[in-house]
Amino acid sequence: MPFGSLWLPVIVSAVVVFVASSILHMALKYHKADYRPLPNEEAVRDALARGNPAPGLYVTPHCPDMKQMKEPAIMAKFEKGPVALLTVMPKGAPNMPKHLTLWFAFCVLVSFVAAYVARHTLQPGADAMLVMRITGTVAFAGYVLSHLSDSIWKGQPWGNTLRHAVDGLIYALLTGLVFRLMWPAA
Repeated sequence: MPFGSLWLPVIVSAVVVFVASSILHMALKYHKADYRPLPNEEAVRDALARGNPAPGLYVTPHCPDMKQMKEPAIMAKFEKGPVALLTVMPKGAPNMPKHLTLWFAFCVLVSFVAAYVARHTLQPGADAMLVMRITGTVAFAGYVLSHLSDSIWKGQPWGNTLRHAVDGLIYALLTGLVFRLMWPAA
């Protein structure tokens, strides 16, 4: 089966997920619980501004060599706290057009990978539920699994991961449904 016959469901499913994500994040607002304000936020912002860190990822306490983790001074820093991962973004208001464009490109990528796997495992005219199951499973992996890693390694609260998993399940079902409806006939 030529991949060209799958470009339409790739783009349509990406658009459907993009619209659904907009509704989930703007209308339902259950993601408001994902972020909390820092206590004494202005003092923390002032301290960060004095350090003037470049955009990037930071950790405190910083321990560049795992061998140092056993040193009493490093252990004391971890015990005293805070232990934090910090993402510093460029100064200025968030560039929403850029973020939304990148999100849409990610949606296209997830749908493309789902189409790629389906193309190599299914034939034209395949059972509609099988098409939905395969493309939906691949989409679920693309939209959800990295959040588990974020909770394991980056301290993302498991509640955030659960909310993102619910979103990802919805996106996966929508992706699978689009492919089911638009899968090429035999």
